Amino acid sequence: MASAPQQSLPLFYNELEPLSSQQHADFKIRAADKAPFLAKQHAVPVTVEEFPLVQRFMPIVFSQGEEPVPLALMGLNEGINTFFDDDGSLNETNFYVPAYIRRYPYLLARLRPDSDELSLCFDPTSDTVGAFEEGEALFVDGQPSDTTKNILQFNEQFEQAGARTGQFMKELKDLDLLIDGEVTIQPDGAAQPFVYRGFMMVDENKLNEMRGDQLRKIVQNGMLPLIYAHLFSLGLMRDIFGRQLRQGKMPEPQLVQPNA
Repeated sequence: MASAPQQSLPLFYNELEPLSSQQHADFKIRAADKAPFLAKQHAVPVTVEEFPLVQRFMPIVFSQGEEPVPLALMGLNEGINTFFDDDGSLNETNFYVPAYIRRYPYLLARLRPDSDELSLCFDPTSDTVGAFEEGEALFVDGQPSDTTKNILQFNEQFEQAGARTGQFMKELKDLDLLIDGEVTIQPDGAAQPFVYRGFMMVDENKLNEMRGDQLRKIVQNGMLPLIYAHLFSLGLMRDIFGRQLRQGKMPEPQLVQPNA
């Protein structure tokens, strides 16, 4: 059976297998009300289109490294998720689930390094796709079902959003607006403050001191409201800290960059 390259699999994915009408003719999708793969995940990638929604619920920061990506924080420490319980159940009725999570277990992947063609793949270790008796069929009479077409469309839109996010990040770096982030939280009664590092953020001072032509550019290309969505969302760091405190999830105060 043909398989996608296994090196450097994205976050959450254990394996990748191209979806095939021959190999998976009887495969179905069954609904899941839990996401166990999220239980210990404190951050997930988000696209720029999601910033306005994400910033209502989670802080948006940027990963460190040569190619930073936007991340929504569900916890301030590695291994801690304050929105999903240990069994993967969502513990909030009002919450925006990022597209990166909703995409799983599907993914558009390049199967051959010499080709630009992307194929719809899935993680065969997921328990939501398989030869089940009940569920929504992936293929009907050898052809992709409407469900599969919708999955493909969603993944194509996600890839397009990812490209726009990459351009946004390139502009931030070119403008030299990113700096190492640090948040200090002093809870009542604590002997020492909790200091969180290991992420990047927009330098608001540099933003305010931008030249007129640079500022005009980020206004015209739509970057400015996205930048402010990120900056406003940082106030939620203390909300996430409070959630950890209430849930008894307070390990050593250090934010560790995830493998995004």
